[in-house]
Amino acid sequence: MAEQVHNRLSMVRAERNVTRRALADAVGAHYQTIGHIERGQYNPSLDLALRIAAYFRLPVEAVFSLEPFRPLTDEVYGRTTTS
Repeated sequence: MAEQVHNRLSMVRAERNVTRRALADAVGAHYQTIGHIERGQYNPSLDLALRIAAYFRLPVEAVFSLEPFRPLTDEVYGRTTTS
């Protein structure tokens, strides 16, 4: 069974003011594919994940991960989550 790939794509797009369509055109994908990736309904190929990361000039692991991302406020403010 394929593992879900977690992502911060919608956050990065919003931060950079990039539409789904603009990103899709830039990386050679359909804009609906970008939406499916953002919602976790589709795991991007390695090639597509690398093209998306390169478009934003970010390391691929800043956008995609096999583990859920910690909340950004935890990362920014150095908080740790407790169980």
